[in-house]
Parts: sequence; C-alpha cells; structure tokens
Amino acid sequence: MGVGAQTAQDGLLPPSAAQEQKARVESEWGAEAPGREVGSGQRRVRETWNRRLEFTLACVGYAVGLGNVWRFPYLCYRSGGGAFIIPYLVMVLLCGIPLLLMEYTIGQHTCLGPVHALAKICPLLKGVGVATVVISFLLCTYYNVIITWALYYLFNSFRATFPWQSCNNTWNVVENCSDGFASNATHLESASQQFFDYRLLGMSSGIEQLGNMQWNLFGLLILSWIIVYFCIFKGVKSSGKVVYFTAIFPYVILIILLINNVQLPGAKDGILFFLTPDWSKLLEVQVWVNAAAQIFNSLGIGFGSMISMASYNKFNNNILRDTFIVAVINSVTSIFAGLVIFSAIGYMSHLHNLPIEDIATDGPGLVFVVYPEAFVTMPIAPMWATLFFFMVLCLGVDSQFAMVEVMVVSLMDHWGTGLLQFFRRKELMVLAVCCVAFLLGIPNVTQGGIYFFQLMDHYTAVVSLMFLAFFEVVAVCWFYGVRRLSANYKEMLGTEPSLFFKLCWWVVSPLLVTVILVSSIVRYSPARYGQTYKYPPWAEGLGWMISLCSIIWIPLAAVHTLYTSKGSFIQRLRSSITPIGEMTAAGSKEQVLKLKLEMYKPPCSISFTENLKLAEESNM
Repeated sequence: MGVGAQTAQDGLLPPSAAQEQKARVESEWGAEAPGREVGSGQRRVRETWNRRLEFTLACVGYAVGLGNVWRFPYLCYRSGGGAFIIPYLVMVLLCGIPLLLMEYTIGQHTCLGPVHALAKICPLLKGVGVATVVISFLLCTYYNVIITWALYYLFNSFRATFPWQSCNNTWNVVENCSDGFASNATHLESASQQFFDYRLLGMSSGIEQLGNMQWNLFGLLILSWIIVYFCIFKGVKSSGKVVYFTAIFPYVILIILLINNVQLPGAKDGILFFLTPDWSKLLEVQVWVNAAAQIFNSLGIGFGSMISMASYNKFNNNILRDTFIVAVINSVTSIFAGLVIFSAIGYMSHLHNLPIEDIATDGPGLVFVVYPEAFVTMPIAPMWATLFFFMVLCLGVDSQFAMVEVMVVSLMDHWGTGLLQFFRRKELMVLAVCCVAFLLGIPNVTQGGIYFFQLMDHYTAVVSLMFLAFFEVVAVCWFYGVRRLSANYKEMLGTEPSLFFKLCWWVVSPLLVTVILVSSIVRYSPARYGQTYKYPPWAEGLGWMISLCSIIWIPLAAVHTLYTSKGSFIQRLRSSITPIGEMTAAGSKEQVLKLKLEMYKPPCSISFTENLKLAEESNM
C-alpha cells in the first residue's frame, strides 16, 4: 500500500484544516518544495553520491571520531571494564541501530535536510530541525579548534627532539615541572602537560581573562578551515572522494600503533586494566545510562548530519545494510581504540612506576598530554607521533565537514535559488558558511580560549543534545508514527522493517531516550575545567544562552505553527501533528506513477491534493 493510502487511513482532516495546511505548504516551501518546478520550469534535481560506498564511508567517518579515542576507553574502565561492553552492546542494539535507521529513512525518503524533513513530517515540532542545524553549526565552530591543536602537534612531531619532553624550555614553570608523569599526590606537572597549557594554549587564569590572541593557533585555525572547505566545496562530489582516505587511513594507523604498543613493557597490564570486568557495576543504573549516552553521542543522532547525508542517497539505497555497517564499525572501533590507548597507558605506568588510574584520563588531555608523553620514550618516536596526530587530524576532519554540511544542506533546501543568484556559485556560498564559522571560533584561540571551548562543549554537546534527541524521537516515532515510517521504508526497500525495529521505534528507543534525558537533568552539574576551576555566574549564564540558541527553536516553532493555523484549538493541534502532504522523493518517477495509480482517497485528504498535483507536474 502506498504512503498516500496509509496517510489517508491514519485520519482525514476536515476541509478547513486541509485548506489551511495546503496554504502552509505553499508559504513555507514555495518554489523550493521538493519535486516542484523552480525558476525556468526545470525540476530541481538533488545531487547524489557517485557510489554507495561513498555514503557508507562518509557516515563511518562521521560516527568514528575523537570520542571513540578519548571518551569510550575512559568511560569503559570507569564503568566496569569488560563488563561495560555488555550494556554498551545492548544499547547499540536497542537504541543506536533503530534510531540510526530512523534518521536514514527520513533523510533518504524526503531528499531533504533536517529542517525541511522534520517540518514536513511534524509541523508542530518543526523547530527540532532548526535546532539540529543550530547545534551542529555551534559545534563546528569550536570542534575545528581540536583540528588546529592536532596540526600544531603534527608539525612539531617532525623534530628529532620533541618540545614537550623536557622542562628546559622558556614556557616551563621549572619548580612545578616533572620529566614524565608525577603522582597525583604531588603538586608537580608533567612536561607534556605544561607544553599543552603554557606553550600551545598560553592559558590564562580563567575565562574572565581571554588575554591575547595565540597567533600561531590563529593561523592554524585558518589552515584547518581551508582543509574543511576543500573537502566539501563541491558537495558530495568532493566529500565523497575525500572519505576514501580520511575514513580508511585511521584504521591503518590504529593497527600499526597497536602492533607497536603490545610489544612495550607494561602494555599487557594496561589492556587487562581496561578489559577486566567488574560485574557488580552492571547493577548500577548509571552504567546503563552511560552506555546509551555514549552510543547516542558517538553515532551523532540528533545532530542532523545523518539525515543530511542520507538525503543525497538514491531512492532505493539499502539503508538497512548501511545502518548495520556503520553501527558495527563504530562499536568495534571504540573497543579497538581502547586497546591501543590502554596499552600505551600501561607502558607509561610501568615506565614511571605509577598506578594506571593516576595516568588514565579522558578528553583532550588523553590525546594531547598522555599520548605525547608516551612517544618520548618510544623508538623512532617522530614516526609514531606523526602517524598518531595525522590520525587525529583525519578523525576530526571527517566529523567536521559532516557537521558543516548540515548547515549547507539546510540553506540550499530553503533558499537555494536565492543563494545561487546572490553568490553565483554554490562553492562561494559554502565559503561564506566556513568564514562565519571561523569568525565565531576565534575566541577559542585566545589565551582564555580553553575555558570558552569547555563552556561551549558542555552546554552544546551535553546539555542541549538530549533535549533535541528526545523531541526528534517524539516527532518521528509518535507523531509521524511507526506506520508511516514503515511505509516509507517499504517504498524504498520493497519490504517492511522487521517487528524488532517497529517495537524499538514505538516503545524501547523513546523510553531509553527519556531515561537518558531525565538522568541528565537529575545529575546535572555546572561546567568545570579540570578539577579545580569553576566558572563564574556570568559564564554559566552565557553557557545557558548558548544552549538556548538551539533549544528555543522548538517551543517558538510550535507556537508559530499553532498561531498561524485556523480553526479551534483541537483542529489546530490535529493539523499541526499531521504530515504536510506526502513524503514523496524528489525526482522519483516510479514513485509518482505509483501514487497516481493509487489516488482513490476522498479529496478532503491533503494527501490526495498533494499527490494529484505532483502527478500532474510529472506530465509537464
């Protein structure tokens, strides 16, 4: 049964509501509505990936990022070691895979970015689409700073003697400096820690003192944005080529690093520390919540990137296969990266005669402090450092250009014709997006930039994300409905999704997202940097303003939809949770013909009206 019939069966709108919704279609979509005529009368055709493998690699590159290297290993050992893998894999199955398939289905079927896709399927929560674009754009303004740091370390890795291996440098505080790691019980800092704090960052005492510009980082920030720009300036035609290298090469480096690390003394102890299960942890609810949150953040659900990349697929692309490939590779990479990281930490523990827990850490400190210190004593140290930081660069670039693409896709979906008339070429529009993001990222490369970076990360990737994810799941799984979503899936792949996916979409995944959201609210703690620095009240207020930049669109758009609708409140509410027209893939002649043959529903159905118009246009 076609989507038109399915939508009409789910519930017919009264004629007044149908006319009002049709008017909203015209006002919100105009000439840029998918599948409609634009400009000279030519149907706008969305570009597609040259090969299916390009889409798969792009999604793998986006999902497998720095969080797999610096977040998962630390979370694993803190949450029961090898025992944590059990809740982690359970959450992959019940939450990660179903919701990833959900986003792929929405993106591929609509051929639209998150803003317009979510506006079509649930007008009441159309603000969720806007919010995902805002959060991705905010994230990319400071995420590129990590690529900047990686470039700085990469260029310094070509030296025979690393600048972070001794305390005999102008930036060192000699009385507090230690060649190698010191015990947590002492006041000493390692030379690599002081290199990161005082040479790379030029760190001030707090966010109150942004201080001077770090001009070396400023220049590298420009370079990092140039790299990102040339990865995406041609859209999927350029990024589809880049991912062949950036998504595959990190695995080559990880394998090489693991082969080298396991031969080092103490590596076995580090790996055992990472994998030894603490079964009692399985009884703690927070461990299961941590596992679900890690899956959610790692796969990037709620950021809009997966919807955007799937929108470039051909209509019948096998998204089920891609879902399993991306989810499995992401999970295996996280565990594999843990072996690489903790084998090196075990070596450092053996070398400095310190407990492993005194060295193990998460976040940027693991990549830019612990690992650089490990390279100091390795044979052929420059080669290992170069390979490692080049891997970090590849992991960062993959995730970064996927987030920038969300903004580009959304702008082109809504104002494509006007933007092309103004900029003349899409490449110049992409350049403008990159320039704006670069300007917003400049505070991160000042002396107080690390504090601003941590504040942005906490209130963007931690506070805002779960709110957006919750409302996205509500909009798609409950308001749009599992029946409609399953019908869309069937149109593309020829078979309905399994009962397992339907149950996950209807009950399990929304429940898990709700639990994560509630847990995040209950366990909320203000942003901090390190163990001691607390942000002043005005900075906390700034953080909440940053968070509201994305969240605020959800209630604003809901109020706008209800206000601009006509009829009683119940009629307005009913029309606002009814999909706008049909989710008909742009340019799919077979689908238009199928819908034309199935048009037997009463004319009071908005589905009938939109399908008829699409069928008529296909003959023009």
